[in-house]
Formats: sequence, C-alpha cells, structure tokens
Amino acid sequence: MIESMTGYGKTVLQLPTKKISIELKSLNSKNLDVNARMPSAYRAKELGIRKLIAKHLVRGKVDFSLYVEITGEDTSSKINKTVVQEYIKQLKEVVDGDSTELLKMAIRLPDAVTTERDDIDEEEWSSIENGINEAITKIVNYRKDEGAILKADFTNRISTLRDLLNQVIQMDPDRIDGVRARLEKGIADIKEKVDENRFEQELVYYIEKFDITEEKVRLDNHLDYFIKALNSNDSNGKKLGFITQEIGREINTIGSKSNYAPMQKLVVQMKDELEKIKEQLLNVL
Repeated sequence: MIESMTGYGKTVLQLPTKKISIELKSLNSKNLDVNARMPSAYRAKELGIRKLIAKHLVRGKVDFSLYVEITGEDTSSKINKTVVQEYIKQLKEVVDGDSTELLKMAIRLPDAVTTERDDIDEEEWSSIENGINEAITKIVNYRKDEGAILKADFTNRISTLRDLLNQVIQMDPDRIDGVRARLEKGIADIKEKVDENRFEQELVYYIEKFDITEEKVRLDNHLDYFIKALNSNDSNGKKLGFITQEIGREINTIGSKSNYAPMQKLVVQMKDELEKIKEQLLNVL
C-alpha cells in the first residue's frame, strides 16, 4: 500500500499546570528532513524525538512543533525585583516619568526577568512522549489515506496508457502498409528500372527500422510491473519512479519510429498521462 509524504497530525495534552500542543506536518522531499521546534527545556529529548519520527515517517520534509502554555501557578520565569527596582531608580535620575511607564521600560532591560531551568519531570515527559506517538499515528494514517487516493489515480492513468497502447497495436499494420506504399511510390517516381531483389532488401530494411514490436511488448510489461509494484506491501515511490522512466523510454522510441501521424497523436496523449503520473509520484513515500 503506497503512502503519501503529505500528512498532518496533532495532539493536545492537558497536564496539571501546562497545556502541551504537539504538531507534525510533512511534505514531499527526496530524503528525511526534520525541523524541530520546542522550548529549550525539552531540547535534551530532541535526538530521541528525531529517531522516533525517522522510524515511522522514513522520508519527507517534516516539521515537528511542541508548544507549552502555562495554565497553573507554576512558571519558570521570575521577575528579579532587586534589578528592576535599581533600573527604575536609575531611570528616575534620567527622566521624570510615571512610575508605570518606568516599570514598563525597566522590565525590558537585561536580567529583569530570569528563567529557571528545571530538570524535565519524568512523569510529565512520559505523557508528552505518549502524545508524540499519538501524533505520529495520526500523521501516518493521514499519509495512508492520501496514498489510497494516489493509488486510485495511478491505476486509472495506467489503464489509460494501456488503452492507448492497444490503439497503437491495432493501427500498427496500417502504419506498416503506409510505409510500404510510400516507399513503393518513391521508387516509382524515380522512373528508372529497379532491381527487384535490391528493392525488397531495402524495403525489409526500412520496415525493420520502423518496427516497434519490441517496444510494444516492453511497454506492456512495464505497465504490468508498475501495477504490481503499486499493489505491493511496501510504499516505494523511488521504485515506481524508475519504472516510469522505462515506460517513458519505450513511449519515446515508439514516437520516434512511428512516422505515422495518427500514431504520433496517441504517443502525445501517452506522454501527457505519464507526466501526470511522474508529478504525483513526487508525493509518494
């Protein structure tokens, strides 16, 4: 089952004195690129968080955010009263202002507010870790849902490519007859006696040059292989990308050999479908 690299998961925890919001967002990327935002007090846990994300999300540009809102009396920030009072005293010597305005100025100055860094409470962290796992589960499920939509789209487009290939196969005899007729007309226009054996040899050469039997067979096999990979248990966007490269190579060769306007129109349609597949594959894990 394929998965998309686009996803979103969020968990909100209400602890005794804090409200913790955990968010995970992901977009497509060639490799795993994790950007983590969290309060400095939790930075010691960042490596473990990154490993946990890498284990489950594997690939994509991932934004991890951990927000903390103090809802109780507990706070790590304290006003340094002595420093603030000294600032106000010095400010009064400079300007004669309202006490409230002087306080507003003083509180913005260095060391007016201090932050006490406490060790992370293990019970609190256990709750946060459970919240992170829940957010990861949500984003994985989101990716699977997106993957199911992509799979349906790929299946339809491969079916369209197969229909176009069948049309190519059906018109190929007419194309070869057309090539033969053009060659015979070209020889007739020369109005010179032509060695029949030599003409047959040249005719066979040109018909073989325009022959697309191998390309038709290989393209059909590649389409089967794409569907097989699409229905496998693993999500492998890179593998599907390699298969589309092979599909494109056969379509291009058919186009260059066709020398037949109706078939070239079909080739253009096939290229259009393939480009849409390639574009969507950028989102597949």
